[in-house]
Amino acid sequence: MKYRKLGKNGPEISVIGFGSWAIGGAGWASAWGDQDDQSSIESVRAALDAGVTFYDTAAVYGLGYSEEIMGKALKGSRDKVVLATKCGLVWNEDNVISKNGTYDSVIREAEASLRRLGTDYIDLYQMHWPDTDANAPAEETMRAMDKLVQDGKIRYVGVSNYNVSLLEESLAVRHVDSLQPPYSILRPAAEKELLPFCLERGIGVVAYSPLTSGLLSGNYTYDTTFPSNDWRSRNAAHTGEGLRKNVDRVEKLRVIASRYDLTVPQFAIAYVLAHPALTSAIVGVRKPSHILGVLPAADITLDEAVLAEIRAIAAE
Repeated sequence: MKYRKLGKNGPEISVIGFGSWAIGGAGWASAWGDQDDQSSIESVRAALDAGVTFYDTAAVYGLGYSEEIMGKALKGSRDKVVLATKCGLVWNEDNVISKNGTYDSVIREAEASLRRLGTDYIDLYQMHWPDTDANAPAEETMRAMDKLVQDGKIRYVGVSNYNVSLLEESLAVRHVDSLQPPYSILRPAAEKELLPFCLERGIGVVAYSPLTSGLLSGNYTYDTTFPSNDWRSRNAAHTGEGLRKNVDRVEKLRVIASRYDLTVPQFAIAYVLAHPALTSAIVGVRKPSHILGVLPAADITLDEAVLAEIRAIAAE
C-alpha cells in the first residue's frame, strides 16, 4: 500500500480507501440492496490487514446503520486508521431524507455520529451535499465545523459534492482539508475545474465512485439487472441504453488493461490516482474481494499516452 498526505495540513492516508455506502444495507432510499453484516466486518478486517488506513462512511448510509457497523468492525483498531464520516443529510420519523447544513444541525449530527461510531473523535468530518433545503450558506456550515475542531470532536474538515464557488465560500471561513467529488473514467468532469482548484489551494481530494458504482467492475453485461431495493435499478447509467453504452466502453477499456495485465477495476483506480490532485480513491466494498482485488492499483503508474487512450474512450 502507498500513502499520500491529505492536502497541505491533513494526515497521511492510504491511496485506496474503504467505502461503506453499501454496508448500510437495505431499507432506505439510496440503498444497494441487502447486505450481510458479517461480510462487512470481514471486509474491514481484510482491508486493515492489507494496510488500508482510510475508512469513509456517512450518517445517511443505512440511516445510521453503516456507522454502527463500521464502529464495531474498527473496534480495537481505531488508533490505526483515519476515520471519515459525513453530515448534512438528515431524516425524519418517516425516513424521509433532506439536506441540512445549519450550524445547530451539524453540531447535533456530529454528536450522533460519535455515538454510533463508538469513538471520541472523528478524523475527517465532511458536509455530504451542499444545503439546498434549509438555506444554510456554506459559511454557516464551516463555522459549525470549526467549532467542532475547536472542541476536539473532529480533527479535519471536508466537503463532498461541492463546486468551486462553494469551496471559495467555505475557504473564507477556514481551510478545507479535503473535497470528495465523484470522479472516474466514466465521470471525468472534476478534471476541468475542481481538481486544478484543489491542487492550487492545498485541498486534498478523495474521489468517490472511482468504479462508477460498479460499471467499471468489468462484471456487467447488456442483461445485467438490479433488484428493486438497489438504487441502480432506477439509474439511467445502469439500465437500458445507458447500460449498453457503458458496457461497450468497458469492453474497450478491458482491451487496453489487458496489455498491462490489469483487471478493469485495477485499471480504473490507477487512472484516478494518476491525477496529481488525488490523495485517495474510495472503493465501495461489500465483501473482502472488492477491496483486495483492487489493491494492486496502488503500485501502478500509467503514462500520458495510455491516459489519452482512456479519455478518448470515455468521450465516446
